[in-house]
Amino acid sequence: MGLEKRIRSIIGLFFLLHGFLMISCKQSKKYHDTEVQSINIVGEGVFNTQAERDSILKSVLDFQEELNASFKDPEESPLVDKDKMNFESLDYFLPNADYVIRAKLIRTPNALPFGMPTTTDRISQERVYGRLQFNLKGKPFSLEVYQSLDLLEKEGYEDYLFLPFTDLTNGNETYGGGRYLDLRTVQGDSIWIDFNKSYNPYCAYNKKYSCPVVPSQNHLEIDVQAGVKAFIK
Repeated sequence: MGLEKRIRSIIGLFFLLHGFLMISCKQSKKYHDTEVQSINIVGEGVFNTQAERDSILKSVLDFQEELNASFKDPEESPLVDKDKMNFESLDYFLPNADYVIRAKLIRTPNALPFGMPTTTDRISQERVYGRLQFNLKGKPFSLEVYQSLDLLEKEGYEDYLFLPFTDLTNGNETYGGGRYLDLRTVQGDSIWIDFNKSYNPYCAYNKKYSCPVVPSQNHLEIDVQAGVKAFIK
C-alpha cells in the first residue's frame, strides 16, 4: 500500500536544478485532535456481525499503522525536514463502518487515454477504467475510477486502480485538494470502497511533489468523515 501511494504521488517528480521531474502504531492514534488508547469502530453499514466489524477495524488500523510508519521512515516520508522532526502520527477520523460500501462497477473498455493535470506541469496519462455507482448515507453517487498507463508497465501493478475524489470536508477537516484511494481490479461487477483508507496526496505535505488533480466529475456533495484528515503543521 505504501509503495502504491509513493508511485501515484511521485511519478514524474523532478530534480529542480536539472529539469528532471521525478521527486516524483503506535498504540495511540490521533482522532479529532485527541489521543485515544482504545479504538472502536463506529457506524454499522451493511455489516451485521461483530466479527465483520472487528475485521474492518483491524484492516483500517493496519492501514493507518503502515501509513504512519512510511511517514516516519526518513527514506520514504514526504514530509519536509522540519516536519519530520516531531512527527508521531497523522490525524484520522474514527474508523466508521458506514463508509465501507459495495459499489456497482460499470467498465468502460473503449475509453481512450487522456492527460490528467497535476499540481505541476506534468501530465499523468490515465484512462477511465469504469464508473462506480453507490449509495452513501442514503444518497446515490457516481465516481470515475482510473487506470494509470505508467503503472500498467510496472510489474505487480497491472491491476492497480486510482480513485481520487473531493467532498464537502475539503478545506476544513481534510486537505483542500481532495484525497485518493487505492483499489484493485476485480472479476465481477462490484467492488468494495473503504473511505476509511482515503489518504492525502503527497503535495499536501510537500510542494515539490507532482500530484494528479482530482477531476471535477469526482466530487461528492457530502461530508466524507473518514480516512486521513488535514495535516496541521
